[in-house]
Amino acid sequence: MLLDAPGAPLRAADLEPPAVGSTQVRIRVRACGVCRTDLHLVDGELPEPMLPVIPGHEVIGAVEERGREVTALEVGERVGVPWLGFTCGACDACLRKQENLCPNAKFTGYTLHGGYAGELVAEARYCFRIPDVFEDSEAAPLMCAGLIGYRALSIADAEQRGERVGLYGFGAAAHILAQLLVHQGRDVFAFVRPGDAAAKAFARSLGARWAGDATETPPVALDSAILFAPVGALVPQALAAVRPGGRVVCGGIHMSDIPSFPYRLLWQERQLVSVANLTRKDGDDFLPLAAKTRIRTAVTTLPLSEANQALTRLRNGEVQGALVLQGLHL
Repeated sequence: MLLDAPGAPLRAADLEPPAVGSTQVRIRVRACGVCRTDLHLVDGELPEPMLPVIPGHEVIGAVEERGREVTALEVGERVGVPWLGFTCGACDACLRKQENLCPNAKFTGYTLHGGYAGELVAEARYCFRIPDVFEDSEAAPLMCAGLIGYRALSIADAEQRGERVGLYGFGAAAHILAQLLVHQGRDVFAFVRPGDAAAKAFARSLGARWAGDATETPPVALDSAILFAPVGALVPQALAAVRPGGRVVCGGIHMSDIPSFPYRLLWQERQLVSVANLTRKDGDDFLPLAAKTRIRTAVTTLPLSEANQALTRLRNGEVQGALVLQGLHL
């Protein structure tokens, strides 16, 4: 499925398969998650995409062919392909082990062709082995929703581990992260769209201590808050909800403008930080942890041909958990 221009519907297209470079693998796609970042891309909220481009960066598939320099992956092996698809390895960021900030990075389904397709070619060093405990559709959301949630939590915990964690926007990322937090014995506070009773019930079913509207004040001060909803107006809300010394993490690649707010909301060493992309270490750490803790993604599967309908459902807030497209080769 191809995006020709922002705002245009995706269209089915037959493209000539690209050659496999020496450091790349060809992957037969089995499943691809539908991420909010895909929606930002299609709606023209991300700058300078490769056009036309095949979206999709929560890809699960099997290696069909490998380049001559690839030795870490075998033909037939099941792998996942995430958002970060290439880095230069030579810039200051890469040398600081901050490859997620590489200025020369390329991104799956944005500046590289992605997984809304029957196959794709990817850099082997940015492919992750998938634990056997996950079915293809279960594993797909882990490639972005899971990874960005894990990285956001790591940043929220950078100073000290927070026992009371607020999750603003209870979609794909939050429902995965909530399970990890509950497994760790922490208290989850879920903030949802005002009036969304189904989302509140979903959060409680996953072990959230409290679930309420995003505009509500939680019953106790939070140690940290992570914003997955791309709504800048929630930043002052979250700052008001965390304790002195607490941290608010913005987990999305795109967010509407943050309104001005009084300095008292930031005072007393509260911190406001953002998350950018992911690193290979995030994947190496998170995927075994997700398997060990038996995280289960709530997924609704659709055929690849219904990618436009899937994006519409996501745009309209009609998704509980995650949507996953199943590839042409199933």
